[in-house]
Parts: sequence; C-alpha cells; structure tokens
Amino acid sequence: MFTPKLFTTLKDYNPQQLGKDLMAGVIVGIVALPLAIAFAIASGVSPEKGLYTAIIAGFIIAALGGSRVQIGGPTGAFIVIVYGIVQTYDVSGLIIATFMAGIMLMLMGFARLGSVIKFIPYPLITGFTSGIALIIFASQIKDLLGLQMGVVPADFVEKWIAYFRHIGSVNFYAILIGLVTILLIWLSPKFIKNIPGSLLALLLTTAAVHLFRLPVETIGSRFGKIASTLPAPSIPPLDYETIKNMIRPAFTIALLGGIESLLSAVVADGMIGARHKSNMELVAQGTANVFSSVFGGIPATGAIARTATNIKNGGRTPVAGIVHALTLLIIMLFAGKWATLIPMSTLAGILVVVAYNMSEWESFVSVLKGPKNDRVILLATFLLTVFVDLTVAIEIGMILAAFLFMRQMIRSSNVSRGLVENEDDDIEETITLPPGIEVFEISGPLFFGAVYKFRDAMKFMGHPPKVLIIRMRQVPIIDATGIKALREIHRDALRHGTRLILSEINSNQVIEELRAARLLFAIGKANVTASFEKAVQRGADCLKG
Repeated sequence: MFTPKLFTTLKDYNPQQLGKDLMAGVIVGIVALPLAIAFAIASGVSPEKGLYTAIIAGFIIAALGGSRVQIGGPTGAFIVIVYGIVQTYDVSGLIIATFMAGIMLMLMGFARLGSVIKFIPYPLITGFTSGIALIIFASQIKDLLGLQMGVVPADFVEKWIAYFRHIGSVNFYAILIGLVTILLIWLSPKFIKNIPGSLLALLLTTAAVHLFRLPVETIGSRFGKIASTLPAPSIPPLDYETIKNMIRPAFTIALLGGIESLLSAVVADGMIGARHKSNMELVAQGTANVFSSVFGGIPATGAIARTATNIKNGGRTPVAGIVHALTLLIIMLFAGKWATLIPMSTLAGILVVVAYNMSEWESFVSVLKGPKNDRVILLATFLLTVFVDLTVAIEIGMILAAFLFMRQMIRSSNVSRGLVENEDDDIEETITLPPGIEVFEISGPLFFGAVYKFRDAMKFMGHPPKVLIIRMRQVPIIDATGIKALREIHRDALRHGTRLILSEINSNQVIEELRAARLLFAIGKANVTASFEKAVQRGADCLKG
C-alpha cells in the first residue's frame, strides 16, 4: 500500500518506454512553465514561487506518488484560498499553512483515508470547482483589460466595483494581446499538433510586445527580476498561537489538495487502464507540500490537464513526472531571466482559458437538471465559494450534503404494524396470528435519524402483548442509537412480561452489531429466528408455556 509506483514500474522498465517518458516529460515541463508562473501571480505571490512549487513538488509527487502518470504542481484550484491567505496572513502565513497542510495530508494517507476522500459528493465538487473558475476569471480582468489600478480586492463584489471605477484606464493593446492568446490556445491544436497552444501564445505575444514596443505591463515591470536558482531551505517557525490561527486554512488546503490529486489519479486510471494507490498518493502529496513550503513555494496537488498531456504524449511511468520537474529546473536556471519579458495580459489570457476549462459548465448544467438535493448542494457550494469563502463553502457543503442524505435515509425508513405484503414472499397468506401476538416490521436503516419512528410506533401499541415480534428483514444497517432503542424495547418487554422475538435479520452488519452489544445474548438465541414462520411458531409456543 505504501510503496511508490516508481519502484514497482522500474521492475519491467525498458529503453522504449524511457524514450517516451523523456519526450512526455519535456513537453509537460514546457506546458507547465507559463501555468506555474500564472498561478503564482494570480495567487498573489511572486512568479518564481510557482516555479519552485512545480519543480520541488512536481519531483516529489512523481517520485513518491501512488499514480503511474500523475503530474503535480500549482493548480488553479488553489488560487482562491492562497490569495485569501496571503491577503490576511502575508506570504509567511501561507508558507506555514502549506507546511501544516502537508503534515495533514501525510497523516490522512497513513490513516488510510484515501478511499474516504473519494466519496465526497459530486455536486459539492462541481459547485466549488465552478465557483473557483468564476473567481479566477474575475481576478484576471485587471490584467486582461490592462486597467491602471492598485491591488485587486479579494471580495468578489468589491472586485467588480473596483473594475468599474477604473474602466476608463483600459489598455486596448492589453485587450488585443489577451484575445490573441485565448484564440491561439483554442485554435492552434487544430493546425499545430506538436507545440502547446499556451507556449505558442506566450512566445508570439511576448515577441510582438518587444518587437513593436507595445505599452503593456510585463512580469519584469511589475515584479522585477525572477530568481534563477532555488532558495535555501528553511523550516517555518511554528508555535501554539500560529498553529491555532492557521489550522483552518491549512485544513482547507489539505482537503482541497487531497480531492484534486485523487480526482486526477482516477481520471488518469481511466485513460491508461491502471489503478493508483490512493493512500500512497496522499502521503506523496503531503511530503511535496511540506518541501514546497520549506523552499518558499505554494500549495501543490495533482494537475488533471498536465497529467492528461503527459498521457497523450506517451508518459506511462513516474519517470515522465520527474523529467517534467527537471525540465522546469533547467529552464529556470538558464532561461528564467527571459520570463520577465512575458506580458501580464498574456498570462491573463492563459488563465481565462484555464478558468473556462475548469468551470465544467456542462457538468454544472447536468447537476442542475438532476435531483433537488443535488441542486441545493451545488448552488449552495457555488454561491458560498464565490461570495463568501472557499473554506466556508466546503464546510457548509459537506454538512448540507450529510443532512440531506440523512433526510433521504429517514424517509426510506418505516415502521409498520401487522403483516406487511411482500411480492417475494406469500407465506403470510397461510399464517394466522394467534391472539396475544403483536407484529411490527422495520424497513430501512435503523439509525439515529429514524429511531423516533420506531419509538412512536411502539407508543401506539396500547396494552403490552404477550409476544412482540419485530421483523428486520429489510434493515440493512443499525447504529448505536438503533441498538439503544431495541435495548429499551427489550427492557420494557421484560418489565411487562412480554416475550420479544427478532425475526429475519438478513444483514451481517446488523447481526454483528447486535452480537457485539450482547443484545442477541440478552434476548436469547431461541428468540432470534431466521424466518417469520418460525417466529410465529416460537410465539405460539411461548403462549402455551
């Protein structure tokens, strides 16, 4: 379970696959260059921090991960949360939150929670993903239009108010560059197969800006020089007060990173017909975020688009991911200074396309056409992400999903008095209940949300019968509250001289829970029957005795 895929894939590695992995890794490294810079800038940090993250985290995720083809690094999903942390706690707070999130992810992996995270409701994921996409788009309006304004507000509504206040400072050259970037990314794959659209747009627009001396803002004019070497590692200072303040944003980073990485791994599995190790993937993601923060980077996770690019270009082992990180390192060491020439409107155009691809509007519309509960979860998560906060959106979305699921389970649970017709069992037609025997049937989960139905049904019983048969053939699960309710019924039966019989417990889970609670022993083996016919016969024998 905790063996990295790199070790298992190298057992039957061959020169042919090495060639494919080298080619795929170089291509993905080139694709990742503008994205790493763009994600860092959109997150409110300097561009080189995106490169540090893609290099350090990308290498570790490939080397230690549980997926054969996962490509890790900074992603658009983190822009919203990272920008908010930087605005509130500064870059030092982000580094601490990333470090803590890495520890959390590692603990999740070692606790084998990989399979649990994958069960987060799809409407919730679609809701906050679409919300993040809208926020990313909104955050790029300043650079896309070339507006002359200060720091863009973090709040969604205030952001648009600020844009309208400065709309008179629009730079039409910036708009042109941004539109050309978007068109090149969308159209170039139809004509040029071997060069990524984002790289082609970056090269052409950067060359045009400096050839024609267009008056637009560049990375260099805003941030100055980009470092061409990795910084010295340093462990962020941690104390009780800092941990208390950063625990919430750190948990959001960890949860979001876990969801994104495992979603990417699942998508990759479908593309190559493989199976990833979810717990090892979480451990690798955690380790990557710890080292990313140590080297001054930002949060990292599995990148679905870059992973798909890796697969389409022949990458089939973690070697491709390692080559991708080394490619970025070489570019930073020998060509990093040229990145300062990139126009900000070019990066804005790239991120607009990222936001569009991330929005999954077709999935959004599909969920809106689905069940009412899914629509509620989707819209609540989406609106909270956009107008309040991503952390709040995930927390409330999870709580809302849990409550709506419980309501469905409660509705599916029922307690009926007397014989209940069953299409698969007509034996009841030949059974006549002797006087003194009362029958109740429980249908659906007997858990804390549905126990009140059971208790209410018992209240209408009137005088205690001589024999009480409780049929449980349609009870798939039971929890501690359900066991407590049965224990109370048994206690009342003993007090009133009623013989309690449990009939047709078909679920192994229910049997094991009742056995562990010693309730089967208390009721008596003879009073737990496999069929309703035997339960009635047992009741009749008790009446005679």
